[in-house]
Amino acid sequence: MGIKKRFFVLWIGALLSGFYPWTFAQEPYVTNDGKSESSETSAPVLWREPSDIASRNLLYGPGGQDHQPHPPFTFEREDLSGSNPKFDVRDRDGVKWRVKLGAEAKPETVAVRLLWAVGYFANEDYFLPDFRADNMPDHLKRGSKFVEPDGSMKDVRLKRYSKDEKKAGTWQWRRNPFTGTRELNGLRVMMAVINNWDLKDENNAIYREKNPDNPAINELVYMVSDLGASFGTTNFVPNHKKAKGNLRSYDSSTFIRKVDGGFVDFGDPTRPGFLVMFNPPEYVSRLNLEWIGRHVPVADAQWIGQLLGTLSTEQIRDAFRAAQYTPEEVGAFSTLVQARIAELKRL
Repeated sequence: MGIKKRFFVLWIGALLSGFYPWTFAQEPYVTNDGKSESSETSAPVLWREPSDIASRNLLYGPGGQDHQPHPPFTFEREDLSGSNPKFDVRDRDGVKWRVKLGAEAKPETVAVRLLWAVGYFANEDYFLPDFRADNMPDHLKRGSKFVEPDGSMKDVRLKRYSKDEKKAGTWQWRRNPFTGTRELNGLRVMMAVINNWDLKDENNAIYREKNPDNPAINELVYMVSDLGASFGTTNFVPNHKKAKGNLRSYDSSTFIRKVDGGFVDFGDPTRPGFLVMFNPPEYVSRLNLEWIGRHVPVADAQWIGQLLGTLSTEQIRDAFRAAQYTPEEVGAFSTLVQARIAELKRL
């Protein structure tokens, strides 16, 4: 068998294997033990109405100033899931944090703040331009290139683990308790606003928590738990510095493709670039995601635009300041986000 024919056979095999999970879908929301949760025992929640959008502090985000990480840090273990290098540490107060290195650290810090600002659930993320942890291994299995000879690291994102937090499982964009609701459609719009193209179901998490107003009520909190592939291109490209947190890519991307018959199509996400076809699993995993940004009711897009429109220029700038972007980048990114908000409000 020739090389071209062999590659074609392997590619088709990967393609067919990629279609398998779409054909045999799991339950709408599946827990880690493989059991489907029932709303009779746990109430699913995706969004909670924010009454204080105009006063929310986007510099510190969901965790606020009091939950900031406090050095020194102590290394615990490396995590090999996902595409970006990361590991767990504890700070001086015993709080556990997940440290993410690489191109996703800055854009994810911004993205969680914007989603939280309009009522969606998000992790407590903080960005540190300089970081060091005791008991680091001599070599990380992933990410050693980000570690300086003295053990220090630049530009890391820390995600706080709450002692009451318990991950129950993952959820699917196509099948979940909120399908067709304004809240889920609003979340689809938010993914387009921030150009989050990595919308695989595995990046969605369900957490089992107590209702803050009534601890007797159990809730299943739904969130997009990995937002690192934001503020860059609208699709996967091999160059992560171009695809994530890249001002030029974000500026040149298409936000709204068309408005027709009471529905709006967004430019994010789009199919992976042609070169990604040479990595069949990567290509196939994102081949069926374009629908998430298509055929969104105009009324739901306007709703999110109105919520985002409550944010001041300084609040939006604070979200980018939190990720330590340069003053020039803070201004440029903020202007582009505000332009997108204005487009939503004009629909």
